[in-house]
Order: sequence, then structure tokens, then C-alpha cells
Amino acid sequence: MPKRRKVGNLLALAVLSALVQRPMHPYEIATALRAWGKDQDMEFKWGSFYTVIRNLEKHRLIDAVESVREGRRPERTVYRITDAGRAELVDWARELVSTPMPEHPRFRAGLSVLAALHPDEATDLLRQRLDLLDDALRRDRETLDAHLREIPRLFLVESEYDLALREAEAAWLRGLLTELSSGSYPGLDTWRAFHETGEMPAELTELAGGTSTPTSETTD
Repeated sequence: MPKRRKVGNLLALAVLSALVQRPMHPYEIATALRAWGKDQDMEFKWGSFYTVIRNLEKHRLIDAVESVREGRRPERTVYRITDAGRAELVDWARELVSTPMPEHPRFRAGLSVLAALHPDEATDLLRQRLDLLDDALRRDRETLDAHLREIPRLFLVESEYDLALREAEAAWLRGLLTELSSGSYPGLDTWRAFHETGEMPAELTELAGGTSTPTSETTD
């Protein structure tokens, strides 16, 4: 189970990762996070940015060290990370790296209701997805190779991870499409019959009604 954190919004993690570099005011922090693509690495909402800053200060994970004014711009407060903030950053990173947690991609949601589509349409749509995925993979490999010539690999490891996941998805899709196209996918005829006759096969009716439940029990 993940720990209950004083400031649990992942944007707080991103802010701490910025301030560990040097003290900054909020505008600098937001600019740095956008430049580093942190909003692509983790899901957060920019609308909660200043609330997160206030909460981090409230819990002494960051401290205000000075206020600065540039020209006619409003005065800005500069923050630094505290020892408690550094400890929180390290502990949070350890948890995220070491402990698998359930994640729910949109594609998984679509696959969970794949039976709503005729198998021929599902095959066409999955092939369309694979084509788009292959195009994206080519671009991502070129981009990563270019970045690796200028940026240490340590700071691109999340991009490697994204690429590996997409390559795994593409490989899985190819296997699934081979089964669907060849007709070897288990239950394909039943799936097709449901869409072409409008009648729910008996075995699917039992599953939908919960009358057939897998069990690991054995009898003597």
C-alpha cells in the first residue's frame, strides 16, 4: 500500500524535484517543470499548482527564503527545499520505483468492452491502432536517439520505459491480430454469431448472469 503523504498530489513531487536543484520562485518552478516535460511524466493539474506550493510550505517541506521583484512585476517569493522535503522526495521516489501499483490505461478500458464491437470491426480498429503505434514508435526512437547524443541517459530513462511499453503493446497487438485474422482466436465464432444474429449464446448468458463461476476447488 502506498504511504499516506502530507501532500499527496504528484505535482508536489514534481515541485520538490525542481527545488532540489536550487531555490526558485513559483513561476520559475512552473517554467522548469514544463521545460523538463514533467507534466508528461506524471498526471497532475496545473490549476492546483499554487495550492500545492502553499501545502508544501504549510507542512515545512519547503520554506520561503526571500521575496524578489523584477521590474514592474509583482513581488515573488523564492522557496527552497527543506531537509524534510529532501527526505520526502527520496522516500516518495523509492516507493514509486519499488512498489507496483494498479494503473488503468484507456486502452485497457476499451479492451474490457471489446465484445461490444463486431469482430471484423474490432480487427480493423486494432490494426489502425497498430499502424498509428508503429508510426509513433519510429518517431520516438529517432527522438530518443537524438536526445541520447546530448543528454545523459539517466535523465531519459522514463522515455526508454515509455518506448519499451509501446513496443510490448505493438508486439501483443500483432499476435492478437494474427489470431483474429486467421480465425484461431478462441470463441471467435460465438462472438461473431452474437453480432450477426442478435442472440446471446447460452455460454455468454451464463457468464453475464454470474451463474458460471471459475473455481479452484477440487473434490475427492
